[in-house]
Amino acid sequence: MDPKLTMFISLIATSGVFTVFLCLYAYIKRKEIPGAYTFVIYTATEAIYIFAHAFEMASSTLAEVKRWTILEYIGIGAAPAIGLLIVMQYVGLNLTRSKIAALFVIPAITFFMVSTNEYHHLFYKDMYFRENVPFPTTDIVIGQYYIVPGAYIFGCMLAAVVLLLRRWRQTKKAYRLQLVTLIMGQFMPMTGAFIYLMGITPYGIDPVPMILCITSAMYIWAIVSTRMLTIIPIAKDRIFESMREGAIVLDFADRLVDFNGVINSMFPELTTDTLGLTLDEAWIRLSGKPFPVLRSQDGAQEEFSWRAADGKEFYYQTRSSVVRGRNGEPIGSLLMLIDVTEQKLLQDQLERLAYYDGLTKLLNRTEFLRRGKMILEEDLIGEKSTCILLFDIDHFKSINDTYGHDVGDLAIQHVVRVARQIEVDVPSGLIARYGGEEFVIALPACSLDEAALLAEKIRARLAAEPMSGSYGSIAVTASFGLTQASHRGESLEMLLKHADMALYQAKRAGRNQVQVYEGPVEATFGTSR
Repeated sequence: MDPKLTMFISLIATSGVFTVFLCLYAYIKRKEIPGAYTFVIYTATEAIYIFAHAFEMASSTLAEVKRWTILEYIGIGAAPAIGLLIVMQYVGLNLTRSKIAALFVIPAITFFMVSTNEYHHLFYKDMYFRENVPFPTTDIVIGQYYIVPGAYIFGCMLAAVVLLLRRWRQTKKAYRLQLVTLIMGQFMPMTGAFIYLMGITPYGIDPVPMILCITSAMYIWAIVSTRMLTIIPIAKDRIFESMREGAIVLDFADRLVDFNGVINSMFPELTTDTLGLTLDEAWIRLSGKPFPVLRSQDGAQEEFSWRAADGKEFYYQTRSSVVRGRNGEPIGSLLMLIDVTEQKLLQDQLERLAYYDGLTKLLNRTEFLRRGKMILEEDLIGEKSTCILLFDIDHFKSINDTYGHDVGDLAIQHVVRVARQIEVDVPSGLIARYGGEEFVIALPACSLDEAALLAEKIRARLAAEPMSGSYGSIAVTASFGLTQASHRGESLEMLLKHADMALYQAKRAGRNQVQVYEGPVEATFGTSR
């Protein structure tokens, strides 16, 4: 065999190997690649064409050449139509089954015409070996039908190139590299076929199989470097970008496929460099942690908070939905992010109004009763003691009458500030404004001695730190009533009543002291005045 012919056949065989590799890769990754089966068929038909052409070039008789030519047209006729179908899927044009079938009418007729050419000679009138060439190559005298598949093949490739070029401006920069690969994958074979038909190729050799070696290498490179095939836009660009909510598109393997401009405004650090990473990998780059919301259920709704670079906190609600292919199989997911910061802040404000006292920011009476009952039940189950401490400001009416209600409010805030400084010693304690100048603390899993010590610390700190301002210096003291739940299962209301009785006893005994409820007998802690 002539060395030059051996070189050409080797190049064609290499192209076939690359194409088979692409076919196998697409089949293995079929669950991760939208439209994988279409690409498998496309590369399989190309591989048939390439290897059949290699065997045709190695043939020594016209009968062998004709047999391999018939096999070639399985790929020559079908591959351009399938390539156009892949491009249409890529740009988001969905065809009905009848329209897809229509694409293969001419390839099917062409294969029939080539297979039966010996009976009608409409495809080619004659086939012969070229003369004055260093190795045997064949040429044909074209028949009337030959023009039909030729025009159809060029039309499919040209239509694919035009569709891809029209998408250039609408395609994000991150996807333009794979767009160029797809354009060249159609344009280069089309150019090679045109040069071959013009009769200006060396020795009359069809260059398309060798060009497919280059395009296959480009596809392999694109798959490795840009994750082409697995990163195919799922959502329609115009709708996608005009959405008011943030949208993240994930493929079957939970990799980032795309996100709209709203997401970019929410998370400026989320750039196109993160495309192809899993959502958790991308989020780790942003925050050091995986994405905080689970995405396992279709239609699931969850919320998460996000602190921006300027320190401002935002709240987002996520809604996850599965993206399905034409046959209903899951091919990815769409994650919607809705900014609910204003609603969250309003909800927090309403909660504060419902559960917290406006002046002191402590729990109000209603919420204390609800939470206090829960604490009491938990301690009763765990056989632990709960202490209730009730205290109010001494001579508060006198402060209001002498200095005004504004200073009275300042006195209430002063007492709360001192009490909170001491209350941190018992972090599980529950403090609330019980009403007017009266306050209550529930101390779970706390002994009576510990509770009495806490009360005494608050009392002593108040006595030692008078309130001062433009109104002068005012001594603010408080009286305390303390009780402990026994294991008889007293209600919270009963414990509050007992604490109130002890508080009343502290008032009667001279104020500025702690009294412990012990049934009919009360004990005194601290200094009375």
